[in-house]
Amino acid sequence: MVQYNPLSSESLETEFFLESDETPVDNELQNLVPNLLLSILCLIWSNRQDWFFGVDMAIYYASDRPAIVPDGFLSLGVERFSGKNGRLSYILKRENEVAPILVLEVVSNTYRGEYNQKKMDYAELGVLYYVIYDSGRYHSRHGDAFEVHKLVNGVYQRLSGEPVWMPEIGLGIGREIGTYEGWRREWLYWYDSEGNRFSHSQELLEQERQLREQERQLRENLLAKLREKGIDPDTL
Repeated sequence: MVQYNPLSSESLETEFFLESDETPVDNELQNLVPNLLLSILCLIWSNRQDWFFGVDMAIYYASDRPAIVPDGFLSLGVERFSGKNGRLSYILKRENEVAPILVLEVVSNTYRGEYNQKKMDYAELGVLYYVIYDSGRYHSRHGDAFEVHKLVNGVYQRLSGEPVWMPEIGLGIGREIGTYEGWRREWLYWYDSEGNRFSHSQELLEQERQLREQERQLRENLLAKLREKGIDPDTL
């Protein structure tokens, strides 16, 4: 998250705002992790149009306050797609004052206050769930590798267990080893109420490929057994 000078009311009206924080990430997981979560939502919520998941997108919540840019955030009760070309930024004024219900920060190689200052920033914004993921344990002295905090009476309280179930969202979130974009490692995933992990599209395609391969092998084995018995499959 990077802060900017406040936008004037005029600049908000003319949509003169930043599309992202314009700061190169120092860890490619800062983009891959939230993009994986987005790709799963696009599958499991494909029939819903009342949600938006932003990646590296500026959030403007007051004309006299600086924008904030989380690595990822989820809003419910807003239009899935807005405008002809989609959103360039997320402006609460234009979203009926609907603040994100969840914000994700992937800890940078350069520590940027994920465990302290940003918690205060998101509490002020009214974000219900704040997720911190330290993919490389770069700053384990500040906190654990994976934390989910819930806003209670204006203060974040850390939730226990994993995956962590979030009833207001209807999803859980947690970590698991898997493969995404050809990279096998630990990733963040969404889970159902029973703790079952949702798959992303690449995994589903691979599962379909493996199923087709199994069916092909079964068919070839069956044909081979018929030939061993002197039966020509082509005459059946």
